[in-house]
Amino acid sequence: MLSIPRLEDYDVSPTNGFLSDEPPLEFLSDPYYEPWEHIIANLQGLILTKRLHEVIDKLPILSTSRLHTAPQWRRAYSALAFLTHAYIWSSSPPTEWIPPPLTLPFLATCTHLELPPVATYAGLVLWNWKPLFPTEPIDALSNLDTLDTFTGSLDEKWFFLVSAAIEARGAPLIPLLLTAISAARHNDRHAVTEALRTFAERLDELGALLQRMHDNCDPHVFYHRIRPYLAGSKNMADAGLPNGVVFDNGGPMNKQRHVQFSGGSNAQSSLIQFFDVALGITHRPTGSSTTPIPDSTPHDHPGAEQKKPRPAPPPEKSFHLEMRAYMPGPHSRFLGAVERVANLRAFAQRYREEDRELAVAFDAAVAMLAAFRGGHIRIVSRYVILPSQMAKTQKGKEEEAKAREKAKAKQGDGRAREEVALVVRDKSSVVSGRFGEERPRKDLRGTGGTALIPFLRQAREETGEVAVDAWARRLLAGGKGFEGSVGEKTEEKPGGNREVLQGLASVWGVDGGSEGGLCLV
Repeated sequence: MLSIPRLEDYDVSPTNGFLSDEPPLEFLSDPYYEPWEHIIANLQGLILTKRLHEVIDKLPILSTSRLHTAPQWRRAYSALAFLTHAYIWSSSPPTEWIPPPLTLPFLATCTHLELPPVATYAGLVLWNWKPLFPTEPIDALSNLDTLDTFTGSLDEKWFFLVSAAIEARGAPLIPLLLTAISAARHNDRHAVTEALRTFAERLDELGALLQRMHDNCDPHVFYHRIRPYLAGSKNMADAGLPNGVVFDNGGPMNKQRHVQFSGGSNAQSSLIQFFDVALGITHRPTGSSTTPIPDSTPHDHPGAEQKKPRPAPPPEKSFHLEMRAYMPGPHSRFLGAVERVANLRAFAQRYREEDRELAVAFDAAVAMLAAFRGGHIRIVSRYVILPSQMAKTQKGKEEEAKAREKAKAKQGDGRAREEVALVVRDKSSVVSGRFGEERPRKDLRGTGGTALIPFLRQAREETGEVAVDAWARRLLAGGKGFEGSVGEKTEEKPGGNREVLQGLASVWGVDGGSEGGLCLV
């Protein structure tokens, strides 16, 4: 029998979880790395004055050989990730060519930490905080501050800190669930039940922390100022990176190749994925179903031509599984180790008839995790979907006004009215016939590069599928009660689909813009 993973073997703290026991370094103290730290300290000014490219292009190529400790490597990675994303996204159009002074140390740092060369959740959140008072706990927003930001705004600081606080508050749940897995091995139903109850209660606290995003992070500021810097280079054609980016290693130009990576996403949070793994929740590729499509070819009737079956294509990875490659190596391996010993759902399923308290505790834990994901959908709706719709509406009005002015200049021309009606407001919008009306975009994507709302809703529904009681699965099916829509009305469409007509949920029909997204999943 496989042993229960030991936290210390995977760089996981029993106190702080995937946050380190010691606060991240605020800067590299070696004067050799002062050029990086000087730019980070003046990042907003360099972006504002449009001098960032000039300064970075003139940087010396610094070696990573003087980085010796884990905190130093993490600080170097976080700093270089901020500089790289600022270099790409501070210009319009964005820059696809990353110069050697960034490329060479960044790639070396990423190799050491087993991370891709992009700003991940680890660099933005896990290694980007400090306590205001070292003697106080870090699981409260009142004792946290952010080290680095792209914009220098309080909104951006708060945005990262909410995730850091969730990591800290959820940290004790890691040893709790590992203890429950061990208890299940010893058939200790009481211990498993109590652990699941505690887990459900603590998840409620994490959900409350998530909703505090509204306290100090304005949706307009997030969408228009912060969000663009979080985007990666994958699925970013609409944002100006059709091919991704090139990390110039100083070699021949014809040997350089474009690469594409997903941006920061909370799907890269090992904590949330740990909850899934421990509870036996699996995620499918976005849009896929648990029901296999039957083969309609009649092979079984007499005389049917027997064809050699084609080899099945390799299964497509879910976005959650893809995001493990964006976690620090030890954390990703920890999830794989837990996956191999997870037994809580099977244990609750085995005793669901004779131990109702155990079954209810497990389903309560699943329901609270589904509710947490429902709360995230509300965050995405307010911070991404609604601002996206408002921006398109404003752009439509501006195009409409230009068209009217053009029509006035052509008074007497019978084509004038037609030209107004046919004005193309945006390549991703379609005019439906009257001014101010347009169909919603179907391609809005997150910083991770995946379609936002279909991904989030499916993740929430997959969470509810593992409930051990049929009534609980029915209750959790479709996430009823989790989205918190206001004034929602629905209309039955052919095929049984429901289309939301008004309320907050009216914008959840869009898949979400390929110019970036939310750092929370």
